[in-house]
Amino acid sequence: MKTLLPRSAGRHVNGWTMTSAVGAAVVLLPVLYVLSALFSPPNENWVKVKQFLLTDYMLGSAKLVFFTGFFAAFIGVALAWLVAGFTFPLRNFYKWALVLPLAVPPYIAAYTYSSMTGYTGIIQATLRNRFDIALAPGTIEIMSDRGAVFVLTLFLFPYVYMITRVFLERQSASFIENARMLGHPPVSVFFRVVLPLSRPAVMGGVMLVVFEVLSDYGVANYFGVQTVSTAIFQTWFGMYDVESAMRLAAWLMLGVIGLFMLERWLRRSRRYASTTSRSRPLEPKRLKGAAAWGASACCTVVFLLAFLAPLAQLTAWSVQYGSTVWRSDFADLIANTLKGAGIGTAIVLLIALVASRAARMLDSPFMQVLARLLSAGYSVPGAIVAVGVLAVFIALDERLAPLYRAMGKEDGALVLSLSLAMLLTGYVIRFMATGYGALEAGYEKMPKSYSEAAQTLGRSSRVTFLRVELPFIKGALLSGFVLTFVEIVKELPLTLLLRPFNYDTLSTRAYQYATDERVFDAALPSLLLVLIGLVSVLILLRPERK
Repeated sequence: MKTLLPRSAGRHVNGWTMTSAVGAAVVLLPVLYVLSALFSPPNENWVKVKQFLLTDYMLGSAKLVFFTGFFAAFIGVALAWLVAGFTFPLRNFYKWALVLPLAVPPYIAAYTYSSMTGYTGIIQATLRNRFDIALAPGTIEIMSDRGAVFVLTLFLFPYVYMITRVFLERQSASFIENARMLGHPPVSVFFRVVLPLSRPAVMGGVMLVVFEVLSDYGVANYFGVQTVSTAIFQTWFGMYDVESAMRLAAWLMLGVIGLFMLERWLRRSRRYASTTSRSRPLEPKRLKGAAAWGASACCTVVFLLAFLAPLAQLTAWSVQYGSTVWRSDFADLIANTLKGAGIGTAIVLLIALVASRAARMLDSPFMQVLARLLSAGYSVPGAIVAVGVLAVFIALDERLAPLYRAMGKEDGALVLSLSLAMLLTGYVIRFMATGYGALEAGYEKMPKSYSEAAQTLGRSSRVTFLRVELPFIKGALLSGFVLTFVEIVKELPLTLLLRPFNYDTLSTRAYQYATDERVFDAALPSLLLVLIGLVSVLILLRPERK
C-alpha cells in the first residue's frame, strides 16, 4: 500500500505540474520579452525620448509613487489604529465601510472630482448660490499632480488600512495591552509600539498601493501628469513606435524590481515573535466625550470623500443624463464587457485550479517557485503586460506569415495581434494571482488527509477531485471567480492597449466620454462599474461581516 500511493500520486502530479509550468511560462514570457528590449539596438525615436523626456517621465512616476504611498500609509495606519484600538460611535460600521473606496476605480474618481470641484460643479455652485461665497480662480486646483495624489490616495488607502487593521487586531494584543498596563498614553503606544510592530503589514499595504500607482494610466493622463505609463501610451499611439514603448516598459519593470529589492532590504532581519503561542484579539479601549466623537468624525470625513460623495454624484448624473447614453449600442457594450471578463475569468480559474492542486499534492521548492511565478503578473503594471503581450503576438504573426499567405491573406497581415485572444492573454497574465490566491486559500482549509484517504481506497485522481476536493473548495472557487471577474471588468490600461478594433467595454467607454469632456455621459457606465466593484468588495468582507 505504501508503494502504490506514491506512484499513483507521482503519475497524477506530473500532468498537473506540467500544466502549471505552462501557465507560469505564459505569465513570464511577455515580461522577459519586455526586458529583452534593453539589449536591442535603439531606434531614432528612442534617442529623442531618452534625451528629452525619459527623466521627466521617471521623476513624474517617482513623485506620484512617493507622495501617494506616504499619504495612503498615513491615513491607512491612523484609521486602522482608531478602529482596532478604540471603541467609538459607528465604529462597527466603519470597520468594514472604510474598505468600500476600493470599489471605485481611481480614473472614475478623477473625472468625477474634477467636475465636482470645477467652477460649475456642485461645490463651487453651492457656495455661490447658497452662501454667497465666490472662490477665486485656481483656489481648488485638482487638475494637477497634487490632484492626482489626492485622488489616488483617497481610493487606494484601504489597502494599507485593511492589512494593518487585521494585523493589529489579531497579532498585537499582548504588546499593546502590556504598554497600556505600564501607563503609556495612546500617543506613546502608537509611536513606540503600534508603528514598529505593524511595519511589515504597513509595507505590504504600501507596496500594493505602489503597484496600483505604477499601473495607473487614467488618473495621470486625465490630470496631465507625466509618468512612464502615460509615456508608453503616447509612444505607442502618438509615434506608432512599439520598440520605444517596449524600452519604456522595460525601464518601468526595472523600477518595479528595484522596489521589490528595496522593500526586502528594509525588512531584513525584522522579525517579531509573540510572547505566547496563543494569539487573541485586541480588546479595544472605549473613548469618551470629545475623543469618541472626534474619532467618529475622522472616519466620517474620509468615508464621505472616498466613497459616498462620488457615488452620490454619479447616481445623480446617471438619473439626469442616463437616457442620452442608453442607446442601441449600449447593450453591445455590456455584452463585450461580460464576454471578455467571463472568458478571461474562466481561463484564469482553470489554470489556477490546476496549479493550486499540483502545489498541494507536490509540496516542493519547484512548485513554490511555480506558484510565485503564476502570481507575479499582479505586481507588474498593466502597461508592461500589454506591451509584452503585443510584442509576443506580433512575433507570432511574423512566424505564421507563410500560413497566412497559404490562407490567402496579404503579406504582413496581423491576425492574432488584432484578435480578442491577445486581450484575453493580457487579462490572464495580469489577474492570475487573484484566482490562484482564492483557490490556494480554499485548499489550505481542507485537510490533506481526505485526498490521501480517497486515493488509498483506490479512487482515481479525477474521482478524488470531483467527489472529495471540489465540495470543499467550491466557496473559494466562487469567490475567486467573482473577484477576478470584477478586476477584469474594471481594468483600463490593458483593455485600451490590447482590445480589437471597435471593441469597447464599460471602462473604455466611460474613459472616452470623460476625455472628450462628456462627463455627464460617462456617469452611467461609471456607476455600473462602481456597483460591480462594490460586489467584489462585499464578497471580500463577507467573512468579517458574518
